[in-house]
Amino acid sequence: METALKLLFDTHVWIWAVQEPERIPRSVKRVITNVSNQLYLSPISIWEACHLHTRGRLRTKQTFPVWLEAGFAASPIHEAPFSFAVATEAARITLPQPDPGDVFLAATAVALDLTLITADEQFLECSWLKTIDCRA
Repeated sequence: METALKLLFDTHVWIWAVQEPERIPRSVKRVITNVSNQLYLSPISIWEACHLHTRGRLRTKQTFPVWLEAGFAASPIHEAPFSFAVATEAARITLPQPDPGDVFLAATAVALDLTLITADEQFLECSWLKTIDCRA
């Protein structure tokens, strides 16, 4: 019997899943669409996507709030809360490029025992972080 996974989307992978699913490798799509696995999204990813949209780096056909709601409706996704435990874990994390969003995503994965789906080599090289490689 296969063990269910608790998966955290890295921001770019979540955007791909909503807007450009063809960018996600088939092997990762199978993991994401497996109904026994649980999908999580951090509020940090919503914040990052909003900033990308504001700067014109994320283009959507609808307003950002409408795009966001459509993304939530497309698949069952759980909120990975930004909590004291996550903030405390963030204080322990050192990344080569310490972007605050990345630090909080890594901290969320560690604090909530989630596997981060990412194409970011910085995360994939962290032996202490459970990851799924989403590079094509």
